[in-house]
Amino acid sequence: MLLVLLLAGCSSSWKAPLEVRDQRPVSQPTYSPLSGTSYRVRKGDTLYAIAWRSGRDFRQLARWNGLSSPYTIYPGQTLRLTAPPQRTTSAKKAKPAGTTAKKKSSSKPAARAAAPAPAKKTSPRKSSASGSLRWAWPTDGRVISTFQANDHTRQGIKISGREGQPVKAAEGGKVVYSGSGLVGYGRLIIIKHNDKYLSAYGHNRRLLVKEGEQIVRGQRIAEMGRSNDGKPVLHFEIRRVGKPVDPLRLLPRR
Repeated sequence: MLLVLLLAGCSSSWKAPLEVRDQRPVSQPTYSPLSGTSYRVRKGDTLYAIAWRSGRDFRQLARWNGLSSPYTIYPGQTLRLTAPPQRTTSAKKAKPAGTTAKKKSSSKPAARAAAPAPAKKTSPRKSSASGSLRWAWPTDGRVISTFQANDHTRQGIKISGREGQPVKAAEGGKVVYSGSGLVGYGRLIIIKHNDKYLSAYGHNRRLLVKEGEQIVRGQRIAEMGRSNDGKPVLHFEIRRVGKPVDPLRLLPRR
């Protein structure tokens, strides 16, 4: 009986050790632009995504690296992020003095110059870059962060909402990136609207379109997800010739 009481007393005072775990949410790395003079292509990269991260126009990168449409790149390939050095051209050799050929004289009367042919009327080319874009809001909600030109963490606007709500294309165009390879953006979609303008939609929960798809303004392209701080939000950017512009200057007033 005494043995039983002793065992009971020991068992009542002993407690299993607690396993303490950090319950704080792990924040994702924040966006940082590409720096340096070159970049090594990784799996899933596109020229548009690399241009976006480096703050360059995609055509500029293509020209510097000798790429033509559709701008196919490969993992392991090294791309220039700056202009190549200009080649120095030697001056043209001057002709020795007195070597200019004299015009041959002819006793025959000069032929009458033919009247110039009337210029053909040509209709001006329609350029997608010159076409007017009609921007629409990409989702419903309140703007909780505005554009700041000199702050790389605020190159667009953030719109709050509820997780899973529709994210729509602000204008029609072609999807040139759909994935999660750009650090700090989460699941991201980039749309090329014309030769000058691109728009981006970040922190999505689910992507509904793939690269290469042609979409129209107002088409549902994603579902809103959560940003690095855990709040439901859409990160929205517009870039003109590779440079961020304030979306609030282009979006219609509410």
